[in-house]
Amino acid sequence: MKMILEPFILTTILIGFLGVLWKQNLVMKIVAMDIMSTGVIAYFVLAAARPGLLTPIITETADVSYADPVPQAVILTAIVIGLSIQSLMLVGVMKLSQDHPTLETDEIERTNLS
Repeated sequence: MKMILEPFILTTILIGFLGVLWKQNLVMKIVAMDIMSTGVIAYFVLAAARPGLLTPIITETADVSYADPVPQAVILTAIVIGLSIQSLMLVGVMKLSQDHPTLETDEIERTNLS
Protein backbone atom coordinates (compact mmCIF):
# COMPACT_ATOMS: atom_id res chain seq x y z
CA MET A 1 0.00 0.00 0.00
CA LYS A 2 2.89 2.38 0.73
CA MET A 3 4.25 1.90 -2.76
CA ILE A 4 0.93 3.05 -4.23
CA LEU A 5 0.38 6.09 -1.99
CA GLU A 6 3.90 7.50 -1.96
CA PRO A 7 3.93 8.81 -5.58
CA PHE A 8 0.54 10.47 -5.08
CA ILE A 9 1.67 12.16 -1.88
CA LEU A 10 4.93 13.34 -3.44
CA THR A 11 2.95 14.64 -6.43
CA THR A 12 0.73 16.59 -4.04
CA ILE A 13 3.80 18.17 -2.44
CA LEU A 14 5.23 19.02 -5.86
CA ILE A 15 1.96 20.56 -7.06
CA GLY A 16 1.82 22.74 -3.96
CA PHE A 17 5.45 23.81 -4.39
CA LEU A 18 4.96 24.67 -8.05
CA GLY A 19 1.81 26.60 -7.15
CA VAL A 20 3.77 28.70 -4.69
CA LEU A 21 6.39 29.43 -7.36
CA TRP A 22 4.16 30.05 -10.38
CA LYS A 23 0.93 31.58 -9.09
CA GLN A 24 0.86 35.36 -8.94
CA ASN A 25 -2.28 35.80 -6.82
CA LEU A 26 -1.49 35.89 -3.10
CA VAL A 27 -4.59 33.89 -2.10
CA MET A 28 -3.65 31.18 -4.61
CA LYS A 29 -0.14 31.09 -3.13
CA ILE A 30 -1.66 30.52 0.32
CA VAL A 31 -3.85 27.72 -1.05
CA ALA A 32 -0.79 26.16 -2.72
CA MET A 33 1.13 26.33 0.56
CA ASP A 34 -1.77 24.59 2.28
CA ILE A 35 -1.74 21.84 -0.37
CA MET A 36 2.00 21.40 0.10
CA SER A 37 1.58 21.30 3.89
CA THR A 38 -1.14 18.66 3.57
CA GLY A 39 1.14 16.55 1.39
CA VAL A 40 4.00 16.80 3.89
CA ILE A 41 1.70 15.75 6.74
CA ALA A 42 0.34 12.86 4.67
CA TYR A 43 3.89 11.73 3.86
CA PHE A 44 4.83 11.82 7.54
CA VAL A 45 1.73 9.79 8.43
CA LEU A 46 2.61 7.28 5.69
CA ALA A 47 6.18 6.98 6.94
CA ALA A 48 5.08 6.52 10.57
CA ALA A 49 2.34 3.97 9.85
CA ARG A 50 3.12 0.41 10.90
CA PRO A 51 0.68 -2.49 10.55
CA GLY A 52 -0.11 -4.71 13.53
CA LEU A 53 0.58 -2.21 16.29
CA LEU A 54 -1.84 -1.64 19.15
CA THR A 55 -2.85 1.50 20.97
CA PRO A 56 -0.56 2.17 23.96
CA ILE A 57 -3.10 1.47 26.69
CA ILE A 58 -2.04 -0.34 29.84
CA THR A 59 -3.61 -3.79 29.84
CA GLU A 60 -2.79 -7.16 31.28
CA THR A 61 -1.50 -8.58 27.98
CA ALA A 62 2.23 -8.99 28.02
CA ASP A 63 4.83 -8.33 25.35
CA VAL A 64 2.68 -6.52 22.80
CA SER A 65 3.96 -4.12 20.12
CA TYR A 66 2.56 -0.67 20.76
CA ALA A 67 2.23 2.24 18.36
CA ASP A 68 4.46 5.20 19.16
CA PRO A 69 2.28 8.20 20.14
CA VAL A 70 5.02 10.75 19.38
CA PRO A 71 4.39 10.89 15.60
CA GLN A 72 0.69 11.41 16.29
CA ALA A 73 1.47 14.33 18.60
CA VAL A 74 3.86 15.81 16.05
CA ILE A 75 1.23 15.59 13.31
CA LEU A 76 -1.42 17.24 15.49
CA THR A 77 1.04 20.00 16.33
CA ALA A 78 1.91 20.45 12.63
CA ILE A 79 -1.78 20.73 11.73
CA VAL A 80 -2.39 23.39 14.39
CA ILE A 81 0.70 25.38 13.46
CA GLY A 82 -0.20 25.14 9.76
CA LEU A 83 -3.69 26.44 10.46
CA SER A 84 -2.38 29.36 12.49
CA ILE A 85 0.20 30.28 9.85
CA GLN A 86 -2.45 30.11 7.14
CA SER A 87 -4.72 32.37 9.21
CA LEU A 88 -1.94 34.91 9.72
CA MET A 89 -1.14 34.91 6.00
CA LEU A 90 -4.81 35.49 5.14
CA VAL A 91 -4.96 38.39 7.60
CA GLY A 92 -1.84 39.83 5.98
CA VAL A 93 -3.46 39.53 2.55
CA MET A 94 -6.60 41.23 3.85
CA LYS A 95 -4.54 44.13 5.21
CA LEU A 96 -2.62 44.33 1.93
CA SER A 97 -5.86 44.35 -0.08
CA GLN A 98 -6.94 47.51 1.74
CA ASP A 99 -4.00 49.40 0.22
CA HIS A 100 -3.96 47.78 -3.24
CA PRO A 101 -6.89 47.08 -5.56
CA THR A 102 -5.35 43.77 -6.66
CA LEU A 103 -3.70 40.77 -5.06
CA GLU A 104 -1.38 40.04 -7.98
CA THR A 105 2.24 40.17 -6.83
CA ASP A 106 3.50 41.86 -10.02
CA GLU A 107 1.07 44.75 -9.66
CA ILE A 108 1.85 45.19 -5.95
CA GLU A 109 5.59 45.25 -6.64
CA ARG A 110 5.12 47.79 -9.45
CA THR A 111 3.10 50.14 -7.25
CA ASN A 112 5.60 49.87 -4.39
CA LEU A 113 8.59 50.62 -6.66
CA SER A 114 6.96 53.70 -8.19
